[in-house]
Amino acid sequence: MKLNFISKSWQRLLKYLLPILCSISLIAILLAGRSPWAIAQYPRQEIRGVWLTINDIDVLSDRAKVRDAVSQLARLNFNTIYPVVWNSGYVMYPSAVAQRMGIQPFVYQGIQGQDLLANLIVEAHRQGLLVIPWFEFGFMTPPTSELALNHPNWITQRRDGSQTWNSAAGEVVSLNPFLPEVQQFITDLVLEIVSQYDVDGIQFDDHMSLPRELGYDRYTIDLYARETKKNPHPDSQNPEWVRWRANKIAAFMERLNKAVKANKPHAIFSVAPTSYDFAYKAHLQDWRAWVQKNIVDELIVQIYLSDLQSFLEKINRPEIQEAQQKIPTGVGILTGLRNKPIPMQQVQSQVLAARDRGLGVCFFFYESLWDYAPEPIAERQAGFQSLFPVPARRFASRGFAIE
Repeated sequence: MKLNFISKSWQRLLKYLLPILCSISLIAILLAGRSPWAIAQYPRQEIRGVWLTINDIDVLSDRAKVRDAVSQLARLNFNTIYPVVWNSGYVMYPSAVAQRMGIQPFVYQGIQGQDLLANLIVEAHRQGLLVIPWFEFGFMTPPTSELALNHPNWITQRRDGSQTWNSAAGEVVSLNPFLPEVQQFITDLVLEIVSQYDVDGIQFDDHMSLPRELGYDRYTIDLYARETKKNPHPDSQNPEWVRWRANKIAAFMERLNKAVKANKPHAIFSVAPTSYDFAYKAHLQDWRAWVQKNIVDELIVQIYLSDLQSFLEKINRPEIQEAQQKIPTGVGILTGLRNKPIPMQQVQSQVLAARDRGLGVCFFFYESLWDYAPEPIAERQAGFQSLFPVPARRFASRGFAIE
């Protein structure tokens, strides 16, 4: 009898004390600055995106194909589309800026005469997907583009005076990211998109950078000399010379962010770089500092690896964990190329690994989701359906959320 009485007494006491103890614990955690849902909250805005590249132009050009593509993505519970708007020195929409600069002798438009970007936005918003235009080429342009030919003084160079290099997109050169005219040109294009279209943000990738061998043009040499009282180091890997150029690019990105926000305060300022060590050391892109300085609203790190262990090593990096404490963070996953189909098993294992760590995903690129694949289309789409069985909530710049 006595033991039973004690047990019931404790039960009554715990009934009243438990809520108080939980509240005290929660307050203590919050005061320590360690919210228990610091990472878990971001799956509510989990990135489930896909890039629409220049390879997808056949889809983008046709109203019916765009409608079908967006409907399919919505059915499979994707929530964000990143369409290319800047590639090879040309824009993918009617641009007064490009026309004024004399760099666009043609206008991309659909086979029905439609504005590609405007049409995609209408269809995507109707289906509840965000649209964040992708400024793909950044400072990079082919040497044969009207942009490079009309503005040769905008092109930076190596110490030996050479300018070109071979990229995945062919032979290219780089606009000088430190030149005020170049910065103004890029800013004008970005603001044209943000102001004239009902977009949910703007995205920049690994080409919003500069290969470390470059920056030995006369303007940059003189600027560096004025600010540091010395000449640029002949070794392009010199830490001081790398840091100065990386800081200049970061300062421009900060100004660009402020310009975008002044025009559209809720626009998502997205960045999709490569892994940090390579991005900073090889391309002067210190995106970790960008995140720390609150320049970035969303981060998607491109990790195009087939080996799962190597993939895991990259997504476990501390700078990615640090970023996801602050902003929605995801991983860029390769779903295939025209000449390189990727098995669905590889895609699924990488998506599951990313999601297990609270990371979103973005796929490169749309047509390789199921058209350039080793499996039949129906099987491939069923695979994505199993990955995303329910919708994911994302906040849009227009003030609503995808449920």
